[in-house]
Amino acid sequence: MNAAVLLAAEDAGQAGADLGPELQAARLLIEQSESRFSRFLPASELTRLNASAGDWHAVSRDLLDLLQQSRDFMEETGGLFDPSILGDLRRAGYDRSLDEIRKDGVEPAAGPRPSQRPDFRQVEIDSERGRGRLPSGMAIDLGGIAKGWIVEKAAQLLSSQTTACAVSAGGDIVCVGYPVEDGNWRVSIEDPRDSTQSVAEVRMGPGAIVTSSVAKRSWKQAGVLRHHLIDPRTGEPATTDWLSVTVVAPRIATAEVYAKALLIGGEARAPQLAAQRPEITYYAVAPDGTVAQNPHRVEYMNALRQVINQ
Repeated sequence: MNAAVLLAAEDAGQAGADLGPELQAARLLIEQSESRFSRFLPASELTRLNASAGDWHAVSRDLLDLLQQSRDFMEETGGLFDPSILGDLRRAGYDRSLDEIRKDGVEPAAGPRPSQRPDFRQVEIDSERGRGRLPSGMAIDLGGIAKGWIVEKAAQLLSSQTTACAVSAGGDIVCVGYPVEDGNWRVSIEDPRDSTQSVAEVRMGPGAIVTSSVAKRSWKQAGVLRHHLIDPRTGEPATTDWLSVTVVAPRIATAEVYAKALLIGGEARAPQLAAQRPEITYYAVAPDGTVAQNPHRVEYMNALRQVINQ
């Protein structure tokens, strides 16, 4: 996932409880899941699905669930979230892991974007037979939504044996329960201009918090600065009003999708997007360091506690 992963857990009912086995099990789940959904691994389930585009292909229930969620979120965001931008990512130079890119650099774009490409809404899902079919010529990157799925599954595993836990993968975080000492989870929002500084601190209950940024995963291609956040409307790295957007939501899939959609859509689309999901709160950091946020954030924090405890 090209991200540092942090697992944290406590059991308030057992002083000095050994949570090592649970933490190790969560770590194993994360490693196994990454090997299934990474687009960089030739034997992954996602890579095999991409290679089968045009034909029906046996797909696990988990991957079918991710495909269905992705299709629903694409409709909901008006196409600002679209996993079928893998070809655009590759043309922008993101054809290998960032570790390799930073070591070896990238090649110039191989050619112009095709004038027409398959629509992700044409992906077919056959849950009864456990199979899916991508349109011919399509390749998808489940990236953030798959990372969020992995983080959530790891947190659920830990929560079965703990009173409070959190899992973070590159700052995409799921929190379960309430930590004993503080009563709330305290999460700093990093300043996208200086990773050693923060611009705000969020105090939240159980739920998810995700940050999407154009400043983190970036590189130069033919002397031009590029980044990983592709605008599906243009096929190019997004030009946006903000450097980063952080979203807090009850579920990490929602936080993942809306952090990207809000960052790509910018100020013009933010009111409409936020209105579709009254349960989210967003914090958007502008190039001058100012932070914009949706006005119902306090009400949201109160509602979040109720949603998670139902």
